[in-house]
Amino acid sequence: MPASRPRGRESKVAMQARAREILKRLKKRYPDAHCELDHRNAFELLCATILSAQCTDARVNLVAPALFRRYPDVEALSAARPEEVEEIIRSTGFFRNKTKSLIGMANAVVDRHGGDIPASMEQLKVLPGVGRKTANVILGNAFGINEGVTVDTHVGRLSRLLRLSRNTDPERIERDLMALFPQRDWALLSHLLIFHGRRTCIARRPRCGECVLVDLCPSAQL
Repeated sequence: MPASRPRGRESKVAMQARAREILKRLKKRYPDAHCELDHRNAFELLCATILSAQCTDARVNLVAPALFRRYPDVEALSAARPEEVEEIIRSTGFFRNKTKSLIGMANAVVDRHGGDIPASMEQLKVLPGVGRKTANVILGNAFGINEGVTVDTHVGRLSRLLRLSRNTDPERIERDLMALFPQRDWALLSHLLIFHGRRTCIARRPRCGECVLVDLCPSAQL
């Protein structure tokens, strides 16, 4: 018997059962869920993820190709002139800070890792412009490593709406999700929640009548 919408205080066992059913239904609803930042390698994904802060993936995907044509690898980007990078990425917002992060990241990768994007959480999250969230994106999507769950705006919002977490801090939400879902699905879970948040559980106009999780969601508006 599938889990159902929680009423009152939910036990840990009931929450785990509901989480399993949520995952099962989202996998069926979005079989093609994936990272929507276009990239061909870890370098491009890292740059795109830095650019995606306070910016839509669609905008990043429009801007990034010009950046990669001009700076096709980490060595080229490390030698870039800031004003040239700023001009290319201006429309993504916060372009001066992002330029500083991009060039700083590239220099750090060249100096510390011989030009190769590192494949460990500890090495990634200390790079300029990179924290745990960005590191999770790179590990999960460029290297196939499920180190954690990427908690962006959609993942955080849906985690609270579905009462999978009561926290607002991304790292606490991440820990809550990691305790509920199998490690092999951590990277995919982020994509599933993001797809659902963009296509059905839209912040200002949730489509609860079309939602495959409606009977599992304590926030459903019926």
